[in-house]
Amino acid sequence: MSKTIQMPALSPTMEEGTLAKWLVKEGDKVSSGDLLAEIETDKATMEFEAVDEGTVAKILVSEGAEGVKVGTVIAIIAEEGEDVAEAAASGGAAPAPKADAVPAKAEAAAPAAKADPVPTKAEAAAPAAASTEGRVKASPLARRLAEAKGVDLAAVAGSGPNGRIVKADLDGAAAAPAKAAAPAAAPAAAAPAAAPAPVAAAQDFGIPHEVIKLNGMRKTIARRLTESKQQVPHIYLTVDIQLDKLLKLRGELNAGLSGRGVKLSVNDLLIKALGVALMQVPECNVQFAGDQMLQFKRADISVAVSIPGGLITPIVTGADIKGVAAISNEMKDLADRAKAGKLQPSEYQGGTASLSNMGMFGIKQFEAVINPPQGMIMAIGAGEKRPFVVDDSLQIATVMSATGSFDHRAIDGADGARLMKAFRELIENPLGMLA
Repeated sequence: MSKTIQMPALSPTMEEGTLAKWLVKEGDKVSSGDLLAEIETDKATMEFEAVDEGTVAKILVSEGAEGVKVGTVIAIIAEEGEDVAEAAASGGAAPAPKADAVPAKAEAAAPAAKADPVPTKAEAAAPAAASTEGRVKASPLARRLAEAKGVDLAAVAGSGPNGRIVKADLDGAAAAPAKAAAPAAAPAAAAPAAAPAPVAAAQDFGIPHEVIKLNGMRKTIARRLTESKQQVPHIYLTVDIQLDKLLKLRGELNAGLSGRGVKLSVNDLLIKALGVALMQVPECNVQFAGDQMLQFKRADISVAVSIPGGLITPIVTGADIKGVAAISNEMKDLADRAKAGKLQPSEYQGGTASLSNMGMFGIKQFEAVINPPQGMIMAIGAGEKRPFVVDDSLQIATVMSATGSFDHRAIDGADGARLMKAFRELIENPLGMLA
């Protein structure tokens, strides 16, 4: 009997994915362990292996199909000795692909159908009219455009569902004639029309622009960061840190490691410092979990890495106990595979805290958004020469600003301040974190 191949769940939180590429074609024989396809999730592209032996009888979901739900049947495999044509025709008694598994090109070809469904003849003939409560039915965009153009919506026939006025109905609509002056007893009723809003003009595409379709990663970033700012009460704490001793130690370590092909970056040492600081102040190595709190016994640091199309945070596990050379090698490998889209979910999901370094872009100081469900993130600015008090005298020193963003539900300001103090002391006296 033929067997169905379903869209796999490649991570615990995966609900849908993109079938990026088929590595087999109909008629190919496959064995257990053979690669079938490349599946793109919101964070990475992973290869999908065959479990059973047989012949690919039919491919049901084409390359490039987006939004394919986990569990959707994507192919049929005919077993040994089974007629391939019969297996393909029967579909293995499997359900057809779900309607939302639409190829990207087809989906992009009909944006208008999503925004405003095509009305039936009866709906198109319905007057724009008001609802049963006397309110004109119109989309938010149509209302803004009508206000900007001075069009009376009550005089416009709506072509949307149930006579709803949509943007297309306003394209040829004339501005409403000026109203007669109101009686002197009621001057407030003759308020002037509102001025055109710049936002409405931009949404009307009155300026040259390009429509860029969001990929899965960008959608996930938008959703998670919005949730973070809406649901997590952030508190921000900033310290200035002298870097001269850290830079000197880095140079000495690199000189000693040159024969091993290791070159430490400042970021490698900062990862180590944050890991050690979190163990020194365990009240900040926590996660808010409703009516309870999780306190972690290890510092796993998620490190922000910019990749084409978005941002990903591969994890350096046990950063508090790893040597800086090991952190450097691991971080280089994680960053390279992140940019190639080859990270496994376990390598970027989890972590107890995050570090985001924008110093290489010349950013002096910034406040990062917490990566839920973590309790904090450290934002690192550029090291620069500044007047700085050293040993009670004003000198020129290399200084950077670091800002911790803390989930105030789980971390009190005083505990956050203790973590910032510990982080600063480890960087200004770096031999302490190597002990």
